[in-house]
Amino acid sequence: MIGYTTVGTNDLEKSRSFYDALLETIGAKRLMQLEEGFTGYGKEMGAPMLCVTPPFNGEPASVGNGMMVALEAESRDEVDALHAKALELGAPDEGAPGIREPEEMGFYAAYFRDPDGNKLCAFKVG
Repeated sequence: MIGYTTVGTNDLEKSRSFYDALLETIGAKRLMQLEEGFTGYGKEMGAPMLCVTPPFNGEPASVGNGMMVALEAESRDEVDALHAKALELGAPDEGAPGIREPEEMGFYAAYFRDPDGNKLCAFKVG
């Protein structure tokens, strides 16, 4: 159902560096880079992507209260690796890897923020 999710940035090169390094942890890479800065990451064209860009209206990017991008991992180890990589890249920790309630759901997740303050979740169900 979701084609792509976009987060705004006030420092495109810093965001690209962050997402280049972070997303290679799960086998994703830069798939699209438009002249005006819109940059798309994914595993392959035609699959869901995460995009970063300066806001189209020219106003400063700001974090949406309650907005979060969830990155599905292949395993709990991959969740751990994404969280560790994010912290290594200077991301603020918003929640260490672990099972979230209710336990029977098997939702294993970790939370952190990108350089612009956008909240991200790495997760694996099961």
